[in-house]
Amino acid sequence: METNFSGINREALNSKKIHTYDFKKALRFSQDQIRTLSRIHENFARLLTSYFSTQLRTYVQITAEKVEQVAYTDFLENIEKKSILGVFEAPPLNGSMVMKFSPEVAYVMFDRLLGGQGNVGQKPSDLTEIEISVINRIFAQSLGCFQEAWTSVIELTPELKEVEVNPQFLPMASPNETVIIVKLQAKIGETEGEIQLCLPHLVLEQVLPKLSARHWLASQKKAVEHEEVEVLERRLHATKMDVAAVLGEVAIDIKDFLDLKKGDILRLDESIDAPVKLYIDQKQKFLAQPGISKGRLAVQITGLCVEGEVCDEG
Repeated sequence: METNFSGINREALNSKKIHTYDFKKALRFSQDQIRTLSRIHENFARLLTSYFSTQLRTYVQITAEKVEQVAYTDFLENIEKKSILGVFEAPPLNGSMVMKFSPEVAYVMFDRLLGGQGNVGQKPSDLTEIEISVINRIFAQSLGCFQEAWTSVIELTPELKEVEVNPQFLPMASPNETVIIVKLQAKIGETEGEIQLCLPHLVLEQVLPKLSARHWLASQKKAVEHEEVEVLERRLHATKMDVAAVLGEVAIDIKDFLDLKKGDILRLDESIDAPVKLYIDQKQKFLAQPGISKGRLAVQITGLCVEGEVCDEG
């Protein structure tokens, strides 16, 4: 070894930070993809905050804490006892994913939704039928938020398959399968806990090309532009416009104008059979004929005027 490193500055070599790499737990996701997943689930956390604040009628704050890739067995080993695990699928993605509520989060939700003050006590491992019904509803609504958060990447149709309390029964992936773990920190009232998502590499594999920052930002920009167009259209549809039907015009001297009195007749520059000119915000746009509709004066459009062309009377 002395001979191999004779030409290298030992101090510089020793200052290098060396990381241990486990080839059994290969990293399948690039840092760019991890950053995109972080942005997606930051939005997911905001959607969950809004939903749970309304449902639980108390202070709720959920934030995206960390997104990392680990082996599936590491995820299983770190699941707390009495956690509530929701196994779901999200076509067109193939395979199962897991959403996990820590015991503190799950049981404070049970208590609030069943009319309590959000007190967390010792709970048995087995869920009652009422609690199963409640947690199914919580998972279903949470998956709605998950679907919305992923819209910028892919249109998903999440569906809850089963609820488990024992991680050994999770039909997910092989122990060494690389999975994405999304950790969300949740605070409900005075209670703090964690919500986690486990997304296997095999499930996300078909959308990996769309998880680049460039693709995600382009999708976000398109969505914003589409939304802005819709807002502008709504505002335009509500815009008020002045419409004036002009029978004809005449030019007179100031002296004649000052001498006008009741019964005087002004000869217009249009014949009696000529169409009425219809102005929109002082610009002639249509030709029309006068008449009566439901007892009131009205005009019926008979032709279109294009700027720079002779009006076409249809």
